[in-house]
Amino acid sequence: MSQQVRGVIAAAKNAEVSIETIVVPDPGPGEALVRVRACGVCHTDVHYRDGGINDEYPFLLGHEASGVVEAVGPDVTDVAPGDFVILNWRAVCGDCRACRRGRSQYCFNTHNATQKMTLVDGTELSPALGIGAFAEKTLVAAGQCTKVDPEASPAVAGLLGCGVMAGIGAAVNTGNVGRGDSVAVIGCGGVGSAAVAGSRLAGASRIIAIDVDRRKLDWAKQLGATHTVDAYGVDVVEAVRELTDGNGADVVIEAVGRPETYEQAFYARDLAGTVVLVGVPTPDMRLELPLLDVFARGGALKSSWYGDCLPSRDFPMLIDLYRQGRLDLDVFVSETIGLDDVEAAFTRMGRGEVLRSVVEL
Repeated sequence: MSQQVRGVIAAAKNAEVSIETIVVPDPGPGEALVRVRACGVCHTDVHYRDGGINDEYPFLLGHEASGVVEAVGPDVTDVAPGDFVILNWRAVCGDCRACRRGRSQYCFNTHNATQKMTLVDGTELSPALGIGAFAEKTLVAAGQCTKVDPEASPAVAGLLGCGVMAGIGAAVNTGNVGRGDSVAVIGCGGVGSAAVAGSRLAGASRIIAIDVDRRKLDWAKQLGATHTVDAYGVDVVEAVRELTDGNGADVVIEAVGRPETYEQAFYARDLAGTVVLVGVPTPDMRLELPLLDVFARGGALKSSWYGDCLPSRDFPMLIDLYRQGRLDLDVFVSETIGLDDVEAAFTRMGRGEVLRSVVEL
């Protein structure tokens, strides 16, 4: 029997969100019904609201979430009612060419729930990243549920579902940051600050945080930055070189997603160094680099999609590190709010006043 719950809806492009009654079906084959405990407020939700992803309105927003499995459909065996889970948007298929080669983190056929959640009048909803967790309950594919230690804070755990995992993974998985490496992170919002934390976790000896906002640089220092660069009116490339004995950083992580900052990242790395793009550009952006420079500098230019993570491997590991006191995830939770406060939280996020606002239910 379907259930009716409250959820945050983006009904039209650039319109403020509203709280509506959502109809959530019982889980069918391969699906799970999750009672949401907490959900982070992410820039991606703003992109959905403002039409930056697609125009499949209305959207049920929210995707950085943790919760408790309430029911599962037929043939679901990996999770069961009562399990505390982090929701992910990479439910791997196990059968595509990437999965068959043992590279499930690059699965080409990730999937979501088959059934649609709707408004009371039957209008089908598009859940953000196939999750839709600014709601009291949501319906997802069972593979989108990753079981973790139930003693972890729901507010903290949910953040691994998107931004924090993207940043940590950009450093650890994509950038392969190693002991003694120098790392520069351009853009120190939620994802960039997580990349700082991931670089520290990996044993980097020099971690340079770069931003135009002093608050973000202060957050980065709390998470392990050894040096900070206020990029306002400063030559970022020269600043990084000065802090790396004139060489540039071994790994530069671009967490802004703009051509200007990507070019800074390209030239701020050491010869044969690595650039990791984890900031999300818009479709209209174009990049121009001298091809000879790309050839002559060697190294690697990589993109990091979801931190190249495999949720079943990475989420439990990072929660364990958090529980052991080796990874400070509490820093990311700037405030906890209710469903009714999401629109105001978007404004605070846009002003750079928070790393993450987290809706608690």
